[in-house]
Amino acid sequence: MANEIVFPNATKPLTRVGLGGEGVLRTTGKAQAAQQVIKTAINQGITYFDSARVYMDSEVYYGAYWKNHPEKREAIFHTSKSADRTRAGALADLTQTLERLNTPYLDLWQIHDVRTEKDLALISQKGGALEAFLEARDMGLVKHIGVTGHHDPEILAKAIEQWPVDAVLMPVNPVEEIIGGFLTRTLSAAHKKGIAVIGMKVLGAKHYIAKDLGITAGLLIRFALSYDITLAIVGCSTPDEVIELAVAGRNDHRLTDVERKKILEPFLPMAQKLAFYRGSVFNPPGS
Repeated sequence: MANEIVFPNATKPLTRVGLGGEGVLRTTGKAQAAQQVIKTAINQGITYFDSARVYMDSEVYYGAYWKNHPEKREAIFHTSKSADRTRAGALADLTQTLERLNTPYLDLWQIHDVRTEKDLALISQKGGALEAFLEARDMGLVKHIGVTGHHDPEILAKAIEQWPVDAVLMPVNPVEEIIGGFLTRTLSAAHKKGIAVIGMKVLGAKHYIAKDLGITAGLLIRFALSYDITLAIVGCSTPDEVIELAVAGRNDHRLTDVERKKILEPFLPMAQKLAFYRGSVFNPPGS
């Protein structure tokens, strides 16, 4: 795939798009369909693969593929996540993750779904999950560590500023451009620290696709890549969706003003409600 970039201090080249851990990968009992999606991503030259310990059988699907195709693993920048807030729990997650993935290490291990000040405190305290992430990196079980969040841009920015992370995974889409926060406060914190930025929620779980308005998955992916981010990930359910993702990643053409207006216009009246992934932080009870 064209437009390869390098993760800070990484030895593996990365494509501008990655296979997200959602879609068919976040299921159970769909091994055959998952294998087709993984195989298509590899054949399309995608090198960044996302997963998480809590994503149902996502790690198991990947692990089955690497077991049958071990020669493919070393070309892939593989990630996973732990949402446990304790050192012991996070290390237990990592042990299970590596076993399920059939791999001796992760290229990136992420502190998953940081939402509140309480999360920051629990993770940072003595015996908290941050200790596990730092130990795993020192031991070489993971090459890089990161943090993810899609609820509160200020909390995620604080995590970036307070923790020695190498990457952040955050929402990048038209809704975020309109309401601000992740693409202002959080992105600025990441750029100031010089860490990698991975965009997620690019399609809004496909809710943002409106083909009758000319808003396709490919256009939304190009929109995300128009920001100064390292790459964007999208969960896929079929090989055709993977191909559309890969094609968008190879598209060098910058968005025109007309295209940008076309994307933003339908979201303007309902942008706040369309940020559904922000949850109660964004839409408190009674609002």
